[in-house]
Amino acid sequence: MNTQKILHTADHISTWVGKAAAWLIVVLMLVVCAEVFKRYALNAPTAWIFDVNNMLYGTLFMLGGAYTLAHDGHVRGDFFYGSMKPRTQAWLDLVLYIVFFLPGIAALTWAGWTYFNESLAMREQTFNATPIPLYPFKFVIPMAGAIVLMQGLSEILRCIVCIRTGAWTPRLQDAQESDVVAQQLAGSEFVDEEARRLAIEQSRTVKG
Repeated sequence: MNTQKILHTADHISTWVGKAAAWLIVVLMLVVCAEVFKRYALNAPTAWIFDVNNMLYGTLFMLGGAYTLAHDGHVRGDFFYGSMKPRTQAWLDLVLYIVFFLPGIAALTWAGWTYFNESLAMREQTFNATPIPLYPFKFVIPMAGAIVLMQGLSEILRCIVCIRTGAWTPRLQDAQESDVVAQQLAGSEFVDEEARRLAIEQSRTVKG
């Protein structure tokens, strides 16, 4: 298995998890709409709805982390970072991943696993009139941490390759990304055709 295949395998897993988790926003919307109808039309509010909303949104947020990392979507100081050469970017990323990312995510995953086991041992439930199990939601913490850690190790490998070659390896591209950019710019009165073309091309290019 070559390096590019390893990187793309990690990207595929993170992308699949992120897109699967994205459907939770649909479930969350349906749950909220149903609760609004029950509360105001039927005068029959649900005791556990607030807890379910938090669990769904929390799960969506945590499982989306690896997807964002795989597509280089996390916020950074691009004003300085963007002007660096790829090899310098890779060195900076590598140091930050080793010094901050790995210890932080490893601690989150380990603590999350302990947190889940303690919750499972006591069959922890929410505190309301109709309690629901809380430990399945807490399992998402170490699971999400493990997936982000896997993607982070892939990013470290990507940095090492860039340091050796002087160029970033290609990333998996979300097929809809360039389409969204084109759609957003299509009706703009403040962007000329050349700038629009460059923006669409940039959305299709890899990092660096």
